[in-house]
Amino acid sequence: MAGEFTLKKHGIDPHADLELIQNVDFANIAPAFSSGTGEYVQLFEPTASIFEKEGVGYVVASFGVESGLLPYTVFMTKQSYIDKNSDVVQSFTNAVFKAQQWVEEHSAEEIAEVVAPYFENVDLDIMASSIERYKAQGSFATDPIVDEEEWNNLIDVMTSAGELTERTEHADIVNTTFAEKAIQ
Repeated sequence: MAGEFTLKKHGIDPHADLELIQNVDFANIAPAFSSGTGEYVQLFEPTASIFEKEGVGYVVASFGVESGLLPYTVFMTKQSYIDKNSDVVQSFTNAVFKAQQWVEEHSAEEIAEVVAPYFENVDLDIMASSIERYKAQGSFATDPIVDEEEWNNLIDVMTSAGELTERTEHADIVNTTFAEKAIQ
């Protein structure tokens, strides 16, 4: 959705101006591209940096940057769970904020060392360059608040993709109480 939103923002109709290949399973997108399927591909790190290093392709743009701030990864729970377990929700939110601060305060190389075990067979230099790219782009949230601007941008992206038929207001669904308390 972010890719299509970005293309539209730059005057490209992804369904009329391009031949979108959308029937490839997520796990097979990178191998399909590297074997010759398609001329462009949307990839996450560290795959994009690996492809650059290997000469398979080159990063030409970041949909993350081009589409604007989006709450890409969020954690959700039901109100009934919050009502019964607010201490757990607060502890979890505190931990997320602590991790966000740690990422903000440490170098890409330090972060790469910590996350390396979760990315088997990825060189530390690739991991560090991927992290540095995301840090430079502002891809990592620095606090756990999903603000109204980010929320509205997400709604715009989803509406543009035809996934929503009506808007839901930020105040109706986003609870920032726990995030605000974590920051304090």
